This record gives sequence, C-alpha cells and structure tokens, in this order.
Amino acid sequence: MTADRRRISSGGPWERVGGYSRAIVVGDACWVSGTTDAGPDGASQHPGDIAGQARAVFAIIERALAESGFGLGDIVRTRMFVTDMADAPALLAVHGEIFGEIRPASTMVAVAGLIHPSLLVEIEAEARRS
Repeated sequence: MTADRRRISSGGPWERVGGYSRAIVVGDACWVSGTTDAGPDGASQHPGDIAGQARAVFAIIERALAESGFGLGDIVRTRMFVTDMADAPALLAVHGEIFGEIRPASTMVAVAGLIHPSLLVEIEAEARRS
C-alpha cells in the first residue's frame, strides 16, 4: 500500500474474508464499497424494509466518509443495487431526503440477489473534495 492510499474498515463480516475495505482514500477522492445494513451475522438489520435498510446504509457510508475526512456533500456518485425494482420509489425517496441538495450522479439497477437473502439494497458511493 502506498503512503497516499488509506484503507477504512467498518469491521463488517465480509471485509477480511473478501479482501476489501469499506472505503479507500487516494488524494482528494474516496471510494466507498458496496454497503448493506448487514449485522454481524450477515443478515439485514431491517428485514423487509427497503427504506430502513437504505437509511442504515447511508449512515454507514457517512461514517466511513467522516473517518476518511469527507462528508455527504463531497459525494459525486452513488450506485444502488436493488433486488426488486418495485422498491425503487421508496429507495429514491430516501436518496432524495439525503441528497436533495447535493444531487450526485446516480444509478439504480436491479440484481438477482445480494450476499444474504434478507438484504434488499447495496449502495456504493464516490466522493471528491474540490
């Protein structure tokens, strides 16, 4: 690892096994890995509640950014992966609550499934300081 590259860990259940970090900081940029609301057992802490999962995910992302020296206002891109597009309106509502004034570039795609069947959404974020 180079001196200008920092790893941020959330202590999540799959980071060490999967060989990844919650976030990586290089210079004025921070990339936050796909994030779910999984608890220590890997299951959702808000089963069946897309809005609850999304709020928890954004709180985890915000903590990783803060530890990295960034904030939600530095986010320039989000990517949201949902297991059911029927949940899109509720997910978009939460995204809008958090990013209404920030308005990052954003993508939402439906996926066949996530790492645990109780997880409904996984979100990535990219931040950049100007």
